[in-house]
Amino acid sequence: MVITKKIQIRLNILLVTIALVSAAVFSLYELGYFDELQQMLAKDHYIFYWMLLVGVFAEIVAGSMGMGYGVICTTTLMFLNIPPHIVSASIHSAESFTTAAGSASHIKLKNVSISLVKKLAVPAVIGAIIGAVSLTYLGEYYAKITKTVIAFYTLYLGFQILSNAFKDKQSKALKRKTNLTRLGVIGGFIDSFAGGGWGPLVTGTLIKNAFTPRFAVGSSTVAKFILTITAAVTFFFTLGIQHWNIILGLLIGGIITAPFSAMLTAKLPVKKMFLVIGVLVIVMSSITIYKSVFS
Repeated sequence: MVITKKIQIRLNILLVTIALVSAAVFSLYELGYFDELQQMLAKDHYIFYWMLLVGVFAEIVAGSMGMGYGVICTTTLMFLNIPPHIVSASIHSAESFTTAAGSASHIKLKNVSISLVKKLAVPAVIGAIIGAVSLTYLGEYYAKITKTVIAFYTLYLGFQILSNAFKDKQSKALKRKTNLTRLGVIGGFIDSFAGGGWGPLVTGTLIKNAFTPRFAVGSSTVAKFILTITAAVTFFFTLGIQHWNIILGLLIGGIITAPFSAMLTAKLPVKKMFLVIGVLVIVMSSITIYKSVFS
């Protein structure tokens, strides 16, 4: 089977990552910190290993559908009763690395429009900062209300994902006028505040409005990387680093799967995946809403 350039790039990233992780684990063992690492991974009912599985699953979904990483992770963590501000901070910390890998691939393959990235990223950074600061305050002091609001949002995204299973193939229409500044600000705010949603909102809007798909996905991915770094840094200064076990699980699961997601894109029945993922997000969000309202 012929290996594409994109897969080669991601395989190289995977090999470098495995080498770095192996070196780090060996160093911890030699320095006598390996037992402490095992204790950390066993914390919170072994949530690290659950997050490892979530990271793998979310990356498969994102790789095959072009969106959904944040939605899957947010819905799962909310379902597990993780506070909203910890949810978004953890996801953006992990995504800082996974989106970097994706951005490097798109830049290497020349799928990126610099002008489109600038028009999206600058307002997205502003939206991400506002969203992260707002969530830090609301998530800490009004956790129950914030959790319910975000659960309703993921419920809405679930229906949006589900609707894609029944849409006909997009016809090539004239490019519709898109307010990229407004789209970037709203996308950055929602992604930072809710822990995800950039893909369905921004990438989905660009493709729907007849932007060339490869440039829409590539440019949106690079802009997403910039806003993710911004959100992660903002959360670092407002919250510090918390729940390393969640971050590591999502990060390692996503990086392990990323090189193979391109292979899966052509093999998985995307419409059926939209159906399954949509239903799953709807059910989990509904349970979270029920627990938030009636607990």
